[in-house]
Amino acid sequence: MTGTQTVSVVIPAYNEEKTIGGLLHTLRQMEQVTEIVVVDDCSQDHTVEVVRSACPEARIIQHPYNMGNGAAVKSGIRAASGDVIVLMDADGQHPPSELPNLLQHIGPYDMVVGARAADTQATWGRRLANAVFNLYATYIVGRRVLDLTSGFRAFKASIARSFVYLLPNGYSYPTTLTIAFFRAGYAVKYQPFRAAQREAGSRSSIRPLVDGLRFLLTLTRLAVLFVPLKIFLPVSLFLTLSGGGYVISQLACCRRFSGFGGLVTTIGIFIFMLGLISAQIAMLRLVNSER
Repeated sequence: MTGTQTVSVVIPAYNEEKTIGGLLHTLRQMEQVTEIVVVDDCSQDHTVEVVRSACPEARIIQHPYNMGNGAAVKSGIRAASGDVIVLMDADGQHPPSELPNLLQHIGPYDMVVGARAADTQATWGRRLANAVFNLYATYIVGRRVLDLTSGFRAFKASIARSFVYLLPNGYSYPTTLTIAFFRAGYAVKYQPFRAAQREAGSRSSIRPLVDGLRFLLTLTRLAVLFVPLKIFLPVSLFLTLSGGGYVISQLACCRRFSGFGGLVTTIGIFIFMLGLISAQIAMLRLVNSER
């Protein structure tokens, strides 16, 4: 990153009065940071008062009601004035000391993502789920994804704003940003770091089963949006080959044509054609984009 670029740190916050003060105290002393934007998602505690006390110069955006973590991120991205935007959680898991390590790669790279060490992630269940998400995302984008769900990342503001409309209001905004940057042809780098443990009494509001299913649906939706054949083609091949194989086996063994096998084969062919149409639409969307 060049010295002339300005950096806005965007912090979505919801009931983080215990941790956000220390984070802001450190950030305001860092020479790389030119603006701090805190988006309060209608906290029920004293988060806003703590922010005003710890960092009077911070820009505070308050939602009138709880809209979701992703909605807070979108508000922050829209409001930030810096050339580069850094996203950080308010719960203390993202060490400010790692911020220069992310920013040093901005320039050649359009987004730098903090990749958490596996042993710093909460539970074995969360680690397993993240590994599955990473493998699925790697298949979609065609590049190795080390940490799909990390919210600690720096990126060029002008590029991120072109993808804001895609971001969901929930917790899967890191997933959306990652897929969008990769598939639009932007350079993405992963910077390893060790995430700090949550403060005592601080609990994650992520629901593993519900939000896990949402992550998978978001990944699939983005795959259909950017690379639809990666979803349609495997399904089409499975149905076409299994249906065709069943028809052949019935002809060879029973000397009769299987209507069920023919139907499955036909459905497989139709799905392939839908995939081709979706791919053409995705290509036209990219051709007509600002890129």
